[in-house]
Amino acid sequence: MAREFSLDKTRNIGIAAHIDAGKTTTTERILFYTGRVHRMGEVDEGAATMDWMAQEQERGITITAAATTCHWRDHTVNIIDTPGHVDFTVEVERSLRVLDGVVAIFCAVAGVQPQSETVWRQADKYGVPRIAYVNKMDRTGADFHRVLHAMRERLGCRAVAVQLPLGQEAEFQGVIDLVRMKAIVYLDDEGKEFREEEIPESMTTLANRFREAMLEAAAETDEELMDKYVHGEEMTEEEIRRGLRRGALRYMMVPVLCGASYRNKGVQPLLDAIVDYLPSPLEVPPVQGIDPRTREPVSRKADDDEPVSALAFKVAVDRNVGQLVYLRIYSGSLSRGATVHNSTQQTKTRVGRLLRMHANRRQNLQEAFAGEIVAAVGLDKANTGDTLCDQEAPVLLESITFPDPVISVSIEPATKVEEVKLVEAIRALSGEDPTLESHTDPDSGQIILSGMGELHLDIITDRLKREFQVSANIGRPQVAYRETIRGTATAEGSHIRQTGGRGQYGKVTLEVSPRERGGGLVFLDRTRGGSVPREFIPPIEEGVREAATSGILAGYPVVDVEVTLIHGQVHDVDSSELAFRVAGGEAFRRALREADPVLLEPIMSIEVVCPEDRMGDVLSDLNGRRAHVTGVKASPGRTETIDALIPLAAAFGYATALRNVTQGRGTYTMEPSHYAEVPEDIARSIVPGDYTVSVA
Repeated sequence: MAREFSLDKTRNIGIAAHIDAGKTTTTERILFYTGRVHRMGEVDEGAATMDWMAQEQERGITITAAATTCHWRDHTVNIIDTPGHVDFTVEVERSLRVLDGVVAIFCAVAGVQPQSETVWRQADKYGVPRIAYVNKMDRTGADFHRVLHAMRERLGCRAVAVQLPLGQEAEFQGVIDLVRMKAIVYLDDEGKEFREEEIPESMTTLANRFREAMLEAAAETDEELMDKYVHGEEMTEEEIRRGLRRGALRYMMVPVLCGASYRNKGVQPLLDAIVDYLPSPLEVPPVQGIDPRTREPVSRKADDDEPVSALAFKVAVDRNVGQLVYLRIYSGSLSRGATVHNSTQQTKTRVGRLLRMHANRRQNLQEAFAGEIVAAVGLDKANTGDTLCDQEAPVLLESITFPDPVISVSIEPATKVEEVKLVEAIRALSGEDPTLESHTDPDSGQIILSGMGELHLDIITDRLKREFQVSANIGRPQVAYRETIRGTATAEGSHIRQTGGRGQYGKVTLEVSPRERGGGLVFLDRTRGGSVPREFIPPIEEGVREAATSGILAGYPVVDVEVTLIHGQVHDVDSSELAFRVAGGEAFRRALREADPVLLEPIMSIEVVCPEDRMGDVLSDLNGRRAHVTGVKASPGRTETIDALIPLAAAFGYATALRNVTQGRGTYTMEPSHYAEVPEDIARSIVPGDYTVSVA
């Protein structure tokens, strides 16, 4: 079967931003102007095409990344609309892992917001070229130039304006195209009718100044263009776009556009910019991986004739077709019914069906090619991050890393009959969402669900009831505390059992010492003289890591500890892997008790926007919640923005509290920052009273 879309005219892009910056609204306009839909759905009305989940429509937010395909100027544009809420940052992470370019959307009033920075860092991590779109230019307080300045200051990027707004706030009429030096004025409510005219005289000086800056940025990417620029020669429109494109693809600059998506102004030029400035799969470096047989580096370029390689970047449960696995095909082609090798799990699997997705609607495909983003049915055992490839030319691509959960709730079935349904439903949702974890509490027998925030767990429990028809009782949210140590200690652990036959014998001496925050648990072997045979060292590490899942203060996981094996004793007959695994766990627990153990709690970065006349009340409430205010700055519209660090345990119910103290006019966003020691008086209420070890 022949390729339907030319690879050099393909764009795989994501729409990413802070919550409520207008991602989904912009995507809806893109679908409308490209002819993909014939009526624009509105987020506020719960009718947006890309927000298809019931929970998204009710809350007016994007929860899951949705994929679609449209066409503009003979180009195929594959789009992933990502969530803006920090609780669903996993959707952004795994989307950016497979995308070639990003449209970063900023609110013209709020500018660079916390999740904007998070998304930007994620794009930096994967080296994804991007353009910026300053949305909501029609809103009161909109300021394009302030957003440009904030991008340069807070994101550290070279933001190059390729457009200027023609008016702003209620007077916003369209945009000034600095490449063509034309004003684009929109004439109708749907944004279909517009005219090009000369730039108003009042804007000419400003437009010339910004055009000069744009020309300089474009010229710096090419010697020929720089020579023209230095000698004052006029560049053609094609040369300017070529220079801007080269700069964007090399991360030397970020072209910045503007508009008002809700008012249908500025979206068509944004589509032009996606085609002009973002890369095709041929313009990004070949994907890198390793040969799982030799561990040697290998690469795969975007070519249909290369061996097939694809990354499973998202798993979703569809009640009609079963498990959907979203794939980015990096090389080769994949056909319906083909057998492929899962190099992550070292298994063979068969592709049942191939689908091109349009939100929750599906189009059957017979074959998919390099550079495409599709979904597959039949890969029931595939997980997020798995590599699918040719058995004869295996490759293992870099997987995707996800943050640890910070909040938990207990959940138990309403009846015994519901128990099996609940377990199966949680298993299905955990397969979809790598940031959702679950385990059974050994004391209460309850299932504990852990996630990224209150909203995340609220959505999960709502889906359990609606999609899986599971009746369950949900407990109150709990903080995902951690345990660590402040000192260094050495301890011995042993497991000696003598029975009628062969016994068990293992002795281990371990040293534990603290690591930096976020350093994890590291196991080192520094034994000498063969005091512990090599075959017993892995079981000792297993015992340590198993013991670290439940600390000695309050049973929370132990983190940021370096564990060093320094000595051991063996028995010629009775030593075994089991004995050393048990001895390793015992030595680890004993050493923890002597190493000044402490509790850690998740600290959240919070940004609160409130009316200036209510700032005192908001600050007072934050102080009562153990928050550390790091900055206060004036914002548009007689509001104040407060930046602070707040313990997650003290942030429960903050939405209601803020609503009360600001009479419903305050808003906030919150995301995980780091772990810190719990104050002693708080720790005493968490650690069981029979512990005598010190706490922070």
